[in-house]
Amino acid sequence: MATPTRNGAAPGAKGNKFANAGAAAGGFVGAMGGSFMPSININVNRGNGRHGGGGQSLLPPPEFNSPAQVRNYCNTLRAAGVMMSMEVAMAAEIMHSVLSSVPDPEGRAFGSRIRAAKVSRKLKRSANALRSAAKNAASAYSVFQQEYQEEINRVRHRARKPKAPTMNWAQQ
Repeated sequence: MATPTRNGAAPGAKGNKFANAGAAAGGFVGAMGGSFMPSININVNRGNGRHGGGGQSLLPPPEFNSPAQVRNYCNTLRAAGVMMSMEVAMAAEIMHSVLSSVPDPEGRAFGSRIRAAKVSRKLKRSANALRSAAKNAASAYSVFQQEYQEEINRVRHRARKPKAPTMNWAQQ
């Protein structure tokens, strides 16, 4: 009687170690996909220029009255773009793996993979566009700092705190 090995096959038989690897990976991606991707709601409020109400926006209101507001808007846009690009890239990979398992109706070799690649390519391009949007948001703040450096420094120097009084050791 042959003793089974680690993968459950007899020592003389070449077991099909990787027969269910695709199913296991697909199950893993499907099971873990939802936990990596939180839901995102984007609401657009169109009401007399007022920002408020019941819906939450992904971005802060576009008010650029100070350098801090410009920085906050650009940083929030960059962070949202990075997060969404990763989510869309993950969705593209999941879509590709799910659709490539659908058999080709004409029975062509690699037909299902080709069809899946055509469909998921658009999501991959969307992920790249979101990544580019995040880079451009960071670049926008950098250019803002360069272009308005004189005004920022003028206000920054004027807003400095007065020096703390120094200790006069001669006066006792």
